[in-house]
Amino acid sequence: MKKLFFIAAMMVATLSANAQNEVGQWSIKPMAGVNLATMTKADNAKMRVGLAAGAEFAVGAAENFEISFGALYSMQGLKGKGINDGVTMKLDYINIPVLANYYVARGFAIKAGVQPGFNVKKKLTADGASADIDGVKGFAFSVPVGLSYEIGGVVLDARYNWGITKAAKDSDSKHSYFTVTLGYKLPL
Repeated sequence: MKKLFFIAAMMVATLSANAQNEVGQWSIKPMAGVNLATMTKADNAKMRVGLAAGAEFAVGAAENFEISFGALYSMQGLKGKGINDGVTMKLDYINIPVLANYYVARGFAIKAGVQPGFNVKKKLTADGASADIDGVKGFAFSVPVGLSYEIGGVVLDARYNWGITKAAKDSDSKHSYFTVTLGYKLPL
């Protein structure tokens, strides 16, 4: 049993040996997961759970440092609570994250960057009916910060996205959401 455990540990160690890009090495990471989204200054609101999916490219810039950028389809917005129960504000975006990833340990990175986003859906649904929302801005800007862990090419990524710009013209609400994804990193 001890030999089996030792062999399994050695296999995991060799899988994680290439968990970050070498300097100058490019990779692509298809990824999919979930957004837990809401908006600041929104009374009677609860989280909207939605899809986050896309891909990111990364390049090793220094020994423990890489730069990544990509495109993610992101279901954002919020759901009503209390009196507004059953109402969902669907604000979906194509986000373009540009991140600095610093590896503090083998396979474990902290990340921060900027993220412009472009609105592709702005619907309000209630009681089975759906309508476009007026006044939603077509551009959103946020600051993502997070952590990721890579082993054998599999990447678990968790980010919090701070909305910087207002979501609508006549509102002070900004996007605020967690994104958790699972991806697979392929060297190019």
